[in-house]
Amino acid sequence: MKKIVKIGIGVAAGLAVLVGGAALYAQLASERKLHRIVSIDVRPVSLPEDAVALERGRYLYATRGCTDCHGRDGAGKVFIDDPNGLHVKGPNITLGQGSPTAAYAPADWVRAIRHGLNRNGQPLLIMPSEDYTRMTDADLGALIAYVRALPPVTDDRREIRLPLPVRFVYAAGILKDAAEKIDHSLPPAQPVAGDDVIAQGAYVANMCQGCHGEGLRGGKIPGTPPDWPAAADLRPGPVMARYTTPESFAAMLRSGKRPDGSAIKVMPFDSLQEMSDAEIAALLAYLKTLPGKAG
Repeated sequence: MKKIVKIGIGVAAGLAVLVGGAALYAQLASERKLHRIVSIDVRPVSLPEDAVALERGRYLYATRGCTDCHGRDGAGKVFIDDPNGLHVKGPNITLGQGSPTAAYAPADWVRAIRHGLNRNGQPLLIMPSEDYTRMTDADLGALIAYVRALPPVTDDRREIRLPLPVRFVYAAGILKDAAEKIDHSLPPAQPVAGDDVIAQGAYVANMCQGCHGEGLRGGKIPGTPPDWPAAADLRPGPVMARYTTPESFAAMLRSGKRPDGSAIKVMPFDSLQEMSDAEIAALLAYLKTLPGKAG
């Protein structure tokens, strides 16, 4: 009996050492990865001042997911508060005192939005820059100009608390930050012809990659709370078969509900409901052209 107890104690001690080692690895390796420097050649963009461009910037800010993390006023907001310990509060991005972007030069904004890096070249962990890296220079400049024109808020509300499992998958490379996903050598996208609906839809669909993944095939979003459902497969198949017209697609984006009335749990509806009818129709038209059938 004593031998069995000793074996049990030994196994428990070994497991404790393994768990402690894994926890230490997750903590140290994730911090090292978060503080690495990524050197890139930042291509500057001009910041417009005319009313038309600023209105375009306002529209992009309202419809491309910015409000879901930073709030409509740019002052920041909590968008993940999971009981398992994952807590994310988007930062204040106005030019107010305490904002991490208050001293940003135009090039720093490009580095953050297009490349997923802060002004020091360190990765922004929860910043879906892969959604914005293919913005045209004109759109990126308009977006930056609009954000810089927001009324300043004196506050820094950013806060990220990562539980050890999330830190582990990040350190192990399973969860990647945007800077790892982006091909930083690609030139910016060129403006789309006004009569090319499919190309317009493809341009809008860039904002879907952060959640729906490469090829918009869907699947579990790495690092998200365990009760978050997998992102839908947006290719032609069972999910998208529900939306046969732009009107039905728009109704879902603006209500957060499927045609049968059931609620969709995780989607940036605060932004999606602001999209224009033309962009919604173009996005749906493009999604119908994606190769492959959903299973």
